[in-house]
Amino acid sequence: MQFEYLTETTERLEVKPMNTEDYEQWVKGYAGRAMPQSPFDEGCLEISHYSKAWFQRLIVQQQALIQSDDTYVFGVFRKADGVHLGNFNLVTLARQHFQWAECGYAIHNQFWRQGYAYEAFTAIFKIAKRLKYHRLEAHVHPGNHASIALLKKCGFEYECTRTQFIFENGEWTDRLVYYINLNDTPPLHPTSF
Repeated sequence: MQFEYLTETTERLEVKPMNTEDYEQWVKGYAGRAMPQSPFDEGCLEISHYSKAWFQRLIVQQQALIQSDDTYVFGVFRKADGVHLGNFNLVTLARQHFQWAECGYAIHNQFWRQGYAYEAFTAIFKIAKRLKYHRLEAHVHPGNHASIALLKKCGFEYECTRTQFIFENGEWTDRLVYYINLNDTPPLHPTSF
């Protein structure tokens, strides 16, 4: 398996770079999404135009980003049945003296409130350490209280507010920056799922 060193399992999950064999489960995960459950949830997505050929091109792009140490995209799969639960990513912000990455995450809304995001973070932290990242940060909309609570539960700390940081929905919006220094972080407790 290519990129095996980037695969990590937990009690219920396998977190790994996706490959072309993941297409069917990827489609099922996105197709099963419920209506939006918060202002930060895309809800149901039209995915009929995402063919297997399109997915294969996506995987090639993601693998090239991994090889360039730019972006690492991980699928989150339930071990028991292979269901695609969502995605995490690590985007390299700086290497050399910093070893710094941004962490993004999204769990399909039909799987919310089951502890999957927290559990996936336990795997992501191990992978990030393997990739020699020292610091991870997450950029969160100030109103996304569920995401903020998740980050705090995982050990992230509030650092600052980046004012008018990203242009979305026709306006510049703020982002809260939460960070974690991986060298200082005890492992998450799997009993907290």
